[in-house]
Amino acid sequence: MTRDSSRPGLITLASIGLLTLACASTPESRIDENRSLFDSYPAEVKANIRQGRVDLGYDEGMVRMALGNPDEVFTDTDEYGDTLMWGYVRSTPGISVGLGGGSYVGRGGSLGGGVGLGTGPRRDYTAIIEFREGKVTRVREFGE
Repeated sequence: MTRDSSRPGLITLASIGLLTLACASTPESRIDENRSLFDSYPAEVKANIRQGRVDLGYDEGMVRMALGNPDEVFTDTDEYGDTLMWGYVRSTPGISVGLGGGSYVGRGGSLGGGVGLGTGPRRDYTAIIEFREGKVTRVREFGE
């Protein structure tokens, strides 16, 4: 009797996917974790946070509530001082295929070819939020 070994793998993969989705934080879950702070914000700020949007002048707490923890944090220094930057990244599965070939006709002749396959996650920024002195000074959003 043969056993279908792919079924346990599919169940495991599906379970991991559901667990990942269940653990993903949303603006509402972050608001619930910080209800008293959220309630102290002006109505316009609350509306933006609920929609996962940030605006100039927001502090780090407001941005975390709207977008969650950043995927990357880095600092840029220029003649005006330091700028803290939070990068938000979307990772998607990636695959690429390459095909090449060549030939040489001459004395003896030759022929060659090659195939390449690459896989790996693709990381795209969805937003970069810049702070100076604890306040948002620039919001860069990138298409979905």
